[in-house]
Amino acid sequence: MMKRFPTVIPLLLILLAIYISFWSSMPTYKPDIDLDKTQFSTDRAFMHVKNMSQEPHAVGFPAHSAVREYLISQLEQLGLNPILQTGYTAGDWANFSKVTNIMARIEGSNPGNALLLLSHYDSSPHSSLGASDAASGVATLLEGVRAYLSGENRPKNDIIILFTDAEELGLNGADLFVNNHPWAKEVRLALNFESRGSGGPSYMLLETNQGNSSLIDGFIAANPHYPVANSLVYSIYKMLPNDTDLTVFREDGDIDGFNFAFIDDHFDYHTAKDTYERLDANTLAHQGAYLMPLLNYFSHADLTQLKSEKDLVYFNIPFFKLVSYPFKWIFPMLLGGIILFLILLTHGFRKKILKLKEIGKGFGPMLLSLFINGLIGYFGWSLILKIYPQYQDMLHGFTYNGYTYIAAFVFLSMAVSFWCYHRFGKASTPNLLIAPALFWLFICALLAIYLKGGSFFLIPVLALLASLWILLGEKSPNPLWFVFLALPALWIFSPLIKMFPVGLGLKMIITSTVLTTLTFFLLLPLLGNTKPKLQLASLFFILFIGFMVSAHLNSDFSKDTAKPTSLVYLLDADSQTAQWATYDRVLSGWTSQYIGEQKEVPPSTDHQNLSSKYGTGFRFVSKAPLKNLAHPEITVLKDTLVGNERSIEITFTPKRQINRLEVFTNDIALSRAEINSIPLSNFFLENRRSNKLITHYVSDNDPTNLKLFFPKDSELQLTFYEASNDLLEHPNFSVPPRPDHHIPMPFVLNDAILITKKIHFE
Repeated sequence: MMKRFPTVIPLLLILLAIYISFWSSMPTYKPDIDLDKTQFSTDRAFMHVKNMSQEPHAVGFPAHSAVREYLISQLEQLGLNPILQTGYTAGDWANFSKVTNIMARIEGSNPGNALLLLSHYDSSPHSSLGASDAASGVATLLEGVRAYLSGENRPKNDIIILFTDAEELGLNGADLFVNNHPWAKEVRLALNFESRGSGGPSYMLLETNQGNSSLIDGFIAANPHYPVANSLVYSIYKMLPNDTDLTVFREDGDIDGFNFAFIDDHFDYHTAKDTYERLDANTLAHQGAYLMPLLNYFSHADLTQLKSEKDLVYFNIPFFKLVSYPFKWIFPMLLGGIILFLILLTHGFRKKILKLKEIGKGFGPMLLSLFINGLIGYFGWSLILKIYPQYQDMLHGFTYNGYTYIAAFVFLSMAVSFWCYHRFGKASTPNLLIAPALFWLFICALLAIYLKGGSFFLIPVLALLASLWILLGEKSPNPLWFVFLALPALWIFSPLIKMFPVGLGLKMIITSTVLTTLTFFLLLPLLGNTKPKLQLASLFFILFIGFMVSAHLNSDFSKDTAKPTSLVYLLDADSQTAQWATYDRVLSGWTSQYIGEQKEVPPSTDHQNLSSKYGTGFRFVSKAPLKNLAHPEITVLKDTLVGNERSIEITFTPKRQINRLEVFTNDIALSRAEINSIPLSNFFLENRRSNKLITHYVSDNDPTNLKLFFPKDSELQLTFYEASNDLLEHPNFSVPPRPDHHIPMPFVLNDAILITKKIHFE
């Protein structure tokens, strides 16, 4: 038996360790407006965020040019010579727009290789104020460069500052720079600052076509004080479709780089709530804590030595910052863990501490708790959505009370685990440890084969085996040893338990329930002989109930936690009929004024291809009065046959102020396509097109000229969707403003007047 030791003390130490894992991940903001000019000031950076985020400033919006002029003036105040790069691009997503990039250059003492400082200055259409995404990134660079120049630093490498345009539309500014500007050929490394929320730690993510070892070595040498990064997230990120500007640099220019992005408070992402006031000061300070040491280091480093064929496993941990080791260590370490496990198993049987029957008893509570908590995680969120259907209108998948739900599911998982081990874990602690040790080694073997970036999960497992070694060697070991050996599990997994459902949405709450259960197994050296397991199960269940009650009490919408709503006026120019349309699944009083008792669910084939981030289609429609609106003019300029290929040229001319034009085709193969003389990429035509042809984000009400090439025996049908985001301001309508507890729904066409028109070529 362990020495007499109050159960509450190890539990309090566990809570302290969990707190440290979060507390140590980012700096604590303190007012610093009077900080020395050579230092990065969060307050001074905030001033830039405030100035940039007064209005939505997407491409084509009036505030877009105002923000551009502000940035030009700020670069000039730094003594730099800002340069504009303007052009048209469609990228690999066929999102066509006019782009104006802003750039400046600090000459190095050994020119030819450049360090790129990167962020984008456009906000997301149509209501986002863009304070976090990505005024925070631009502000970080402006303040960081100011501090750097104030120190009279003379870099060895050139430093290029690039504020890209139209990132939100399809990475268009990055595409224009990488593929059309001569400076791009000199860039050897990029530092990109981004966000998908308005708070929390900033995560470092790599972009590289080769190995990561030189980049990680350089990052560690630069010594940022609050690194938050691990190779598991890096490996997962590489498999996901999420892109940033840096993706274009990697894919088109073979330029490596670091992304720094924060994701907490994901519910603010791309919304009218992405404001200066809601941006977490600790988070902005964290971005500066990355930039300054990396800027100082890489401005003098040999940037030609960053390519590598080798990969490193890496992870951050309190007090040790970023820990790394080569991929080639993965299998020897795994083999060492397996051998150690077998040695301990043999040793335990020889000492007659381990017994087969007792070991068998350890499998029951382990598998049962994992099964129950897996089911809770898999079905739990679906059940909550049935109880609170209004959550479905938060397309982020993360609700305002999302952190409360994460905590509730974690507490429920702990309650289930304690109950299972109380009811079925009637064995000594060493015997209870064999099942989870074997299961964890199996997980680590799978990671070593299929997801090598997650191989650092072996570190807490080795600590578990060390605890088993102590238990086999001492009759009354000091519990503080097990607290110490639990630290790797607590420090590695606690942040991940929160991070995955925040970043991927609460539909992934299963990651929290399963990771909590797996972490519980690693704490069994401390908890296995705990007497009051049933009482602890009851305590955690009460906490679960309490947090669920709290979530319920905060499930309604308010001014600070506003409901996303949507309304579109849809006019069919061919049939001369009109409809109101909404993406809302739960209608608000504001939306119900137009889509009420007469609402219908539109056919799945009607207008469901309109661009939206999550493939969201109209949920309800209802009849609307026909309004007198100027219809677009479509002119066929050419229709010719050359051999077996037919080509047509069409000009689409808007007759009212519009923001966006989308063009779709029937199911037809296109060999080539151009918009305003810019060819669409073969990658898009062959891999991504479906029925979409182009989305043109319109500036200055420009016309759209299309050239299409297709087999002569094919019939072509084009459907045009002409949209303006002026429904609430248009003189032909009298739509009242939203209540203050509503915001425009992000990621979809909203507050829009949409005119559709078709043209057929037989």
